[in-house]
Amino acid sequence: MQVFKFGGASVKDAKAIKHLASLLHQIGCQDTLIIVSAMGKTTNALEVVVDNYFNNKAELTNAIQEVKKYHLDILMDLFDVHDFDRHSDQVANHPSFKKLTVFFDELSTFLKHNTASDYNFVYDQVVGYGELISTTIISDYLNYIGIQNKWHDVRHHIKTDYYYRNARVDWALTKSLITLNIDPTVLNITQGFLGCDPNNFTTTLGREGSDYTAAIYGYCLNAKNVTIWKDVPGVLNADPRYFKNAQLLNKISYREAMELAFYGASVIHPKTLQPLQKKEIPLLVKSFLNPESAGTVISKNATLDPMVPCLIVKKGLVLISLSSLDFSHIIEDNISMIFNILHTHKMKVSVIQNSAISFSICVDNLYNNLDKLLQDLKIKFKVSCKKNVSLYTILHYNQDIIDQVELGKTVLLKQLTPETVQVVTHSN
Repeated sequence: MQVFKFGGASVKDAKAIKHLASLLHQIGCQDTLIIVSAMGKTTNALEVVVDNYFNNKAELTNAIQEVKKYHLDILMDLFDVHDFDRHSDQVANHPSFKKLTVFFDELSTFLKHNTASDYNFVYDQVVGYGELISTTIISDYLNYIGIQNKWHDVRHHIKTDYYYRNARVDWALTKSLITLNIDPTVLNITQGFLGCDPNNFTTTLGREGSDYTAAIYGYCLNAKNVTIWKDVPGVLNADPRYFKNAQLLNKISYREAMELAFYGASVIHPKTLQPLQKKEIPLLVKSFLNPESAGTVISKNATLDPMVPCLIVKKGLVLISLSSLDFSHIIEDNISMIFNILHTHKMKVSVIQNSAISFSICVDNLYNNLDKLLQDLKIKFKVSCKKNVSLYTILHYNQDIIDQVELGKTVLLKQLTPETVQVVTHSN
């Protein structure tokens, strides 16, 4: 069996969905499971819904209606009903439009009756509708044009803990459910990004977690390969938004790809590669705009081809520097305390640097807990904090590349190993 994953850009409108169908015709889709993300920028739009729910109730209904209109317009284009009045019986009674209505009724009902004040819990219950809606529309359209498929609710397969927005998978239960429910001889469609906690509430696997979903299914189904279809030719050695002349990497090993993902390469979710490398399942990253091109192959012991520096940048991070109040050494007990506080406030650490009396960390304030974190640290340490810093990580670096990265910036922290350099900067 093969597993395909399509991101939001590849299903952003009716034209893109028709292209996806054409691609499936071209490359074949029997014995295949397709993982699909939310359409276009739907997750961002649903994040606005969550924000309005907590902070601006007056705009909540409008925010929901914007998301609904976006999907309604796509449906009308796909099913040739754009000449009808969207409020007519012909539209309202169409099976796909009925399903869309049910999803938005569920969303509105949840927001009306919810009593939980946990932002992360509400976030997961709301944003998950993006994937549920996109896969339903695509499944219905493929059936409509003769590509028969079976739609699945991923929450019936992937079971997780209660760690909302970054849930951890119950692998034993998940593997059992996937093996039981997926027919490997037909085309299957399900959602990326989502899971389900023991109380049957929706969880999410982390932003851009659809790649991880594909890896979970690939592992559980012993897939021959997993393919991530992107709007880029494959894995590039640098993000073309920030670096000129980015090059396609034809081959890369699991280990180096894991490093790129961990340091922030947006083309691969950090958790994706671990389950695949356990069973040596190749991961292919290919262009849905040019499906015949080879793309990038990530596999065991692959030598980086071509051998070039690989650059990753993460922006909007926070650099925190700590020193003891009495100038005593930052020793194991202090370091343990620091990491316990970081864990409590769900801070992802990207860089660590310490000396005898100081300790610096670069963190991602994903859960907006920075103020609480700093308060707890100030009880024990002298604390300084610089926001909106950028972290550059360069694998297989040379001095010319380091000079290019540092040009016009203030270097706040720098670390070098034989293969990797990390530089934390602030623009001048």
